[in-house]
Amino acid sequence: MLTILGFAMIATFLVLIMMKKMSPIAALVLIPALFCVAVGQGAKLGDYVIDGVGNLAPTAAMLMFAIVYFGVMIDVGLFDPIVRGILRFCKADPMRIVVGTAVLAAIVSLDGDGSTTFMITVSAMYPLYKRLKMSLVVMTGVAATANGVMNTLPWGGPTARAATALKLDAGDIFVPMIPALGVGLAAVLLLAVVLGRRERRRIGPLTLDGAPAAETATEPETVLVAAGGGDRARKTSGGADRGTGTGTGTGTGTGGGAENAGEGVDEGFKGLDPNRPTLRPKLYWFNAALTIALLTAMIMELMPIPVLFLLGAALALTVNFPHMPDQRARIAAHADNVLNVSGMVFAAAVFTGVLSGTGMVEHMADWLVGAIPEGMGPHMAIVTGVLSIPLTYFMSNDGFYFGVVPVLAEAGAAHGVSPLEIARASLVGQPLHMSSPLVPAVYVLVGMAKVEFGDHTRFTVKWAALTSLVVLAAGLLFGIV
Repeated sequence: MLTILGFAMIATFLVLIMMKKMSPIAALVLIPALFCVAVGQGAKLGDYVIDGVGNLAPTAAMLMFAIVYFGVMIDVGLFDPIVRGILRFCKADPMRIVVGTAVLAAIVSLDGDGSTTFMITVSAMYPLYKRLKMSLVVMTGVAATANGVMNTLPWGGPTARAATALKLDAGDIFVPMIPALGVGLAAVLLLAVVLGRRERRRIGPLTLDGAPAAETATEPETVLVAAGGGDRARKTSGGADRGTGTGTGTGTGTGGGAENAGEGVDEGFKGLDPNRPTLRPKLYWFNAALTIALLTAMIMELMPIPVLFLLGAALALTVNFPHMPDQRARIAAHADNVLNVSGMVFAAAVFTGVLSGTGMVEHMADWLVGAIPEGMGPHMAIVTGVLSIPLTYFMSNDGFYFGVVPVLAEAGAAHGVSPLEIARASLVGQPLHMSSPLVPAVYVLVGMAKVEFGDHTRFTVKWAALTSLVVLAAGLLFGIV
């Protein structure tokens, strides 16, 4: 009974948010509360929620201060050189812009933190997508999938969890997986090319009169006017707000509902303005050293990550903006993102608290493992890889790696399948996992991109699942799993 109700709760949640009948926060709170009552455990709802909040509170704190820290780093121009390099490549070509999105997301993902990746990627690419009236779900989908492949880094989380759960060395799990993950990253770039060409056909190629596109992409006075059907973009001087938009984009895009319809082109390249007053060029190397030190401390686990970001945010604000009014202005500038993300995390605590507290997760996992035919025993690595795709979407990484993977490893061991193969196969589902409603970082992505979570889900799931299958196929081809 709990198995059926668990799947029903997840399905109800996904259907309601994809059909836009409820907001994600409301759905994350009300649906599990209703199902908790339905299983006869309504009296324990408060305990389950408190447990869920307690488990996710460090994540919420980490995201809050990470948003402030990296928001300040974006404000002061730390990532401008990387952004300029990507934008020089992108020019005004929709295909190059989508590929640039994938490349930027993959590079920034090296820090192992999804929220950081999405903040930097969206801040850099969002103005271009808006100017050219490109589908914003293409941006979120490509960024999330690229980050999902890179999330398998040993310091990213899943690999460390698999190693801990099965008492293995993280290096023994990750290093042999590099070729398969490389194929997965290549698949993301190919996907970016395909989606970029689709966007190019939809809005038409854009060129710039009188100036190279690579230069104008970072100039605040440049106005790109997407007129569809291949109309040329125009360059005007005297500020972006003087551009006269003739865009006729419908906003349907390839994502079937990105909220980029009817938007004016007067927003400007706010995140890329080389003359913004918050820039601190004299402090560039200090900020670079501080960020490197922060990431190094995270990797070496010198302190809990929330504490590191708290200290980093306080130091970054104090050094870059020594005057109190400036500090308050920077905090206020990022307050919306902080509130939205932290609110979503605590709402997700209700969902995960009920899912775990009522025993639904355990019953769902036991049912799935029990449904595996006996004859599939010698192929448990493949089974694990296939199961990791839906399970890491519907469950937290903790629930999957500490609850399901050990059971699968035990079943595989009975048929001669090594725990290392099971551990590697369990990483396959990460490209899809990064778009799960249980991943706090995805709310940073859709929130900053101003995309409905349901639109992002509807567009991304199929491509992310396909990427996961490509990684699994590559692992089989190379004899890794």
